[in-house]
Amino acid sequence: MSIFSKLLGKKDSAPVISVLPEEIYQAGVLELKDVIAPSALKVTSKDLNLGEKVGRTLFVISYPRFLDESWFAPIINLDKVFNVSIFVHPIDTAKILRHFQKKVAEIQSQVSRREQKGLVRDPALDTAYQDLEALRDQLMQAQEHLFDVGVYITLFADNESELDKLESEIKSILESKLVYVKPALFQQEQGFKSVMPIGDDQLAVHSKLNSSPLSSLFPFVSFDLTSDKGILYGINRHNSSLVLFDRFLLGNYNSVTFAVAGAGKSYCTKLEILRTLMFDTDVIVIDPEKEYEYMAEATGGKYFNISLNSEHHINPFDLPIPREDESAADILRSNTINLVGLFRIMLGGLSQEEDSIIDRAISETYALKDITPESDFRNVEPPLLSDFELVLAGMEGAESLVERLAKYTKGTWSGFINRPSNVDINKKFVVFSLRDMEDELKPVAMYIVTHYIWNAVRKNLKKRLLVIDEAWWMMKSEDTASFLFSLAKRGRKYFLGLMTITQDVGDFLNSPYGLPIVTNSSIQILLKQSPAVIDSIQKTFNLTDEEKYLLLESDVGEGMFFVGLKHVAIKIVASYTEDQIITTNPAQVMQIQQAKKELEQVG
Repeated sequence: MSIFSKLLGKKDSAPVISVLPEEIYQAGVLELKDVIAPSALKVTSKDLNLGEKVGRTLFVISYPRFLDESWFAPIINLDKVFNVSIFVHPIDTAKILRHFQKKVAEIQSQVSRREQKGLVRDPALDTAYQDLEALRDQLMQAQEHLFDVGVYITLFADNESELDKLESEIKSILESKLVYVKPALFQQEQGFKSVMPIGDDQLAVHSKLNSSPLSSLFPFVSFDLTSDKGILYGINRHNSSLVLFDRFLLGNYNSVTFAVAGAGKSYCTKLEILRTLMFDTDVIVIDPEKEYEYMAEATGGKYFNISLNSEHHINPFDLPIPREDESAADILRSNTINLVGLFRIMLGGLSQEEDSIIDRAISETYALKDITPESDFRNVEPPLLSDFELVLAGMEGAESLVERLAKYTKGTWSGFINRPSNVDINKKFVVFSLRDMEDELKPVAMYIVTHYIWNAVRKNLKKRLLVIDEAWWMMKSEDTASFLFSLAKRGRKYFLGLMTITQDVGDFLNSPYGLPIVTNSSIQILLKQSPAVIDSIQKTFNLTDEEKYLLLESDVGEGMFFVGLKHVAIKIVASYTEDQIITTNPAQVMQIQQAKKELEQVG
């Protein structure tokens, strides 16, 4: 037995116990209990002082005739410090049936006496008789079992007044459900030991419950994912509480959203963007399907259409201005590595020799414009792709590379990236649309746009959210997938949250970077899933079979919301005004466009 255990065994009315180093030294034994025990313990008639905390144990003394399945959830989900212990002691059915037989006979006798005296029928006696008979039948048929149940709650606070307020709050919650509790007067020590995770019911205050009402005590009905700050993601489908979070207060600011087409993932994403814009956060969207144009217009944002015939251009040779903690050599080296990755995508892969030639050609192309690791290139105009082509043409062994590059500088694709940049993202909401870009060029375009955004993010530190819709396009190539993963890992240092959305879960998770992106995301949202990928989803997110079937059967805008180890079933809900701005329903979009045309004609 430890020193703490021996001292705790002293039976005084209000003992004050201190565990001193000298006593431990004299005993010559230091156990785990001595290490984790509080420095002092004081037991009074209604409280228990544990070091700097005050604790009080309550026990349930009475239940209503019927208990609903979620009556205990408000207590479990309460954002306070407390411990709950539930003891369930089985009762021998044969023994309780003999007791029931006597009880039924007593009630029948009381009813008969009242009838003989001509008294009015007592509804309470009739109800008790019916309940006893029903329960006796169920016990006889083994449909129910009976238990002695003790429910103890130990509350903790910094002082007695806070403890009184917490006790009053818990009592009011339970009494509204006709469940009554009392403090364990003169039994606080036994109450505290009963709530400790050692399975010792020293308080022994029991109520008899059969199986059905006992099941309502099961505490893990649902997690309550409600924070004091943040935006509303939706409603908890289990207990109707609000799912409220600020991603910028979590370990990292990233999220992933998986859903089949038509499950409401774009609607959910737009709703979060709209609410995020109200909290002084810039939002940048890479939109492959032109779904965010109306939203950008409604919120006063900027909309850039990236295509072969577009007037908006991005020069991949642009260099960001070095920050105070960065050197020109660091910027140039990083951009060279990214450009090698870009050419690997553009040219359909590179051999080791070609990789080396490309790397050397990039350095020489920058040097033509007096951009070197030692120079100040803040006001220097960066080179273009055609400049790179000229340098490459003069290098031995680069003939094949020049041929493959020609379509980007002279062919139909020359208008895409062989121009100076004319895109300004200095707005709270910016959308890059890639719908009109050919499918073959979409991975290239997404790589260039995300790289451009990354340079802008590093240049000016502020709270930003980068949304990549249909991210499976970027997972097709190892270079684009690797760059997306680097954004997920490094974004936090620059106050950047990465929101990744995809409907092609297979392509995303089959990539070697898919699962690392998921694990580097503090928030994961799963909406309705396809039977073809549900097993992969179940394995990745460690779902139970019930949660698996919930995702298969979810309606539009319903699914599961994960934050760390907690997750709840969620329903996405928007106001009428928000719905008009973010809707992706074609019928609603056509009505909005028609109303807009009519207004323009009237104007």
